[in-house]
Amino acid sequence: MDWGFKRHLDVYAGCQRYAQEAGWDCRIHPAVDKVLLRAGDSSVFDGVIARATVPLALAARETNTALVNVWLNSPASGLHGVFPDFRRTGGIGAEHLLGRGLRNFGHLGFSRDIDARAQQEGFREYLEKAGFTCSSHRFSRTSVERNASGWEQFVSEVQEWISTWELPIGILVCNDLFARYLVDICQSRGLHISQDVSIVSTANEPLICESPSPTLTSIDMGFDQIGYQAAAMLDRLMRGEEVLPKVELARPVSLVPRDSTDLYAADDPLVSKALRFIAENSHRRIEVRDVVQAAATNRRGLERKFRESLGRTIAGEITRLRLERAKRRMAETDVPMKDIAMDAGFRNADHFYKVFMRVEGVSPSVYRSERLGL
Repeated sequence: MDWGFKRHLDVYAGCQRYAQEAGWDCRIHPAVDKVLLRAGDSSVFDGVIARATVPLALAARETNTALVNVWLNSPASGLHGVFPDFRRTGGIGAEHLLGRGLRNFGHLGFSRDIDARAQQEGFREYLEKAGFTCSSHRFSRTSVERNASGWEQFVSEVQEWISTWELPIGILVCNDLFARYLVDICQSRGLHISQDVSIVSTANEPLICESPSPTLTSIDMGFDQIGYQAAAMLDRLMRGEEVLPKVELARPVSLVPRDSTDLYAADDPLVSKALRFIAENSHRRIEVRDVVQAAATNRRGLERKFRESLGRTIAGEITRLRLERAKRRMAETDVPMKDIAMDAGFRNADHFYKVFMRVEGVSPSVYRSERLGL
């Protein structure tokens, strides 16, 4: 609770949401293991949800107290737990970067953390199925935290990694804060975000992602739901039920696109030129013929190149980018749907609704409610 990151507070909020529904009496305590082991203490807990340490796990086992862990990288083993599905985030990041037409990829993550390793594996597996490979750079978390004793070495090693890149490249980063560090290092080397380097981050911490410029595309992990599921698991344990499997993985909510992946790349220069025009003008009521004219070519040839390079039509790309723009606005503002539809380049609200339902499978209002946790 004392770290202040939204992801930690959201887990807490999810726990409290379930607790209120269940009528629990809840306490926040920084040293639960000591409370559990204190002889004669009348405030012993029936159950605990925690970023479980080894001492806490031992205390819970000794006192037969139900415990649910929400810290994936905990050194304590064999506990019941609910965690984000980081392997799935690897696939989400790969899909997004491939959708930008990129062909070169990399992953930046912690060297010893389970979550970073799972994400890297999911990222690589998705790319390999699409016929691509990725490089990676892993570093020690402790070298850049607290007094950042290893900061210079971290920067030097990242710069060495950057020197091996073939541009343009898409990078998936395991954490929003370290994505910010990567942006700064790239810009210090004269690289443009996102023309040269497109970056997808993880956790969607709003203050870190939304400022300064460029804003960061990031994967919303749904930490509120992790807290809620952890409380539900704890409830079953306190009732004496056998809970299997012992570990649950919560699906990520969505990828939130922002500036750091807002430009497209393709092997074919005509497709790249067309993609850039679409990216810069999709909020206007452009049509396929406008894209063809901007690329200074013929429609049949450009359509063929789009299918070969991206597996999509020109019209499909226009629609996809408009929907991403609309989803971003829905998630980050309370602007009325009709205004969002017009701002994203749709003819009217009815057209926006029909296209959104066809592509996303839910209505715009349902999507917004789910994103805002309403």
